Amino acid sequence: MVIDWSQPVFGVAVFLLGACIGSFLNVAIYRLPRGLSVNEPKRSFCPYCKKQIPMWRNIPLVTWLVQRGKCAECDAPIAARYFIVELLTALVWLGCWFVFPDPAQAVFFMLLSAILITISAVDIELMLIPRQLTITGTLLGLGMAALCPEFLGEVVWWKGLLKSFYGFAFGWVGLWLVVLLGKLAFGKRSFEFDEPTEWMLREPETDEEELCFVIGGEPIGWSDIFYRKSDRLLIEGVVYVHVDGERRDAEVIEIKDNIVHIDGDEFPIGSLKSLDGKARKAIVPREAMGMGDVDLLGMLGACFGPASLLFTIFAASVVSIIWAVFNRLGFGRLMPFGPSIIAGAVLWVFWGQDLWLWYLQTVGVY
Repeated sequence: MVIDWSQPVFGVAVFLLGACIGSFLNVAIYRLPRGLSVNEPKRSFCPYCKKQIPMWRNIPLVTWLVQRGKCAECDAPIAARYFIVELLTALVWLGCWFVFPDPAQAVFFMLLSAILITISAVDIELMLIPRQLTITGTLLGLGMAALCPEFLGEVVWWKGLLKSFYGFAFGWVGLWLVVLLGKLAFGKRSFEFDEPTEWMLREPETDEEELCFVIGGEPIGWSDIFYRKSDRLLIEGVVYVHVDGERRDAEVIEIKDNIVHIDGDEFPIGSLKSLDGKARKAIVPREAMGMGDVDLLGMLGACFGPASLLFTIFAASVVSIIWAVFNRLGFGRLMPFGPSIIAGAVLWVFWGQDLWLWYLQTVGVY
């Protein structure tokens, strides 16, 4: 007996399962970047009052609508992201089930889409990509290449696995070189003022925020400043500095590896209650992009092979430019590069080879 997987009953089941998976993804989106376990506590909890949510009040899609986007215990607003992720996951899983007739490919894309949705949500919210997710996606791609080598155009399992590994290596190393060259070309941002200007380290007020360096009223997140131990923040032309409220005189202040250096004295960031002062200049390290983007492109290379990488990064750049134009016109907000890379990979899956061939013919290369 041959099972007709296109029957509506299977579609309904996949949609409902996708909504439940989307509910779990919301847990991962909140907990993973904050170093929390996705298993403990087992039940979801309100990010404001921290009270656990009972099963009967944690029904995907329905609960958020019934409670009008608010916690039933403390009446605090629950972000629309929770409903959007559940609905998006349900719709994407339904689409994967019917677009890809091979059940193995359908399941692969369903699992991969769950990882990509989680990565996009975390990157948009916190500007970072948890490495646990990209490692999981890379293993998924390698496993798919070994079990179904024809997915990457091969017939032998080890050739499929090798092509997947090449995709990971080329994607990771290629974008890592871009990050390295970007660091050399654009690795510093200088703030200079005619008059002494106030600066401070601002402590996070909620779990959603991070420690910030603020100068001239502009906050810069700690993760945007420090990526590696060699990064250092310099504050020059110092008029004075307050260390835990105590005034000190200094000429230069250096912050490196979470240690504040002031005239030979060292102060661990974690032990300070406050740090502020006035200065005329600050030199802040910065990156062309984060290492999370490098891991992400390596993961996508493992999933779709090395042939997909050039198109993916080209399409991602186009998507970022288009989004930047909308942002300059007052629509939307600044967006990290990760979601653009994912959009480029989606374009590759559905239209990549045809679009790439059309582009090469248009510019006269092919």
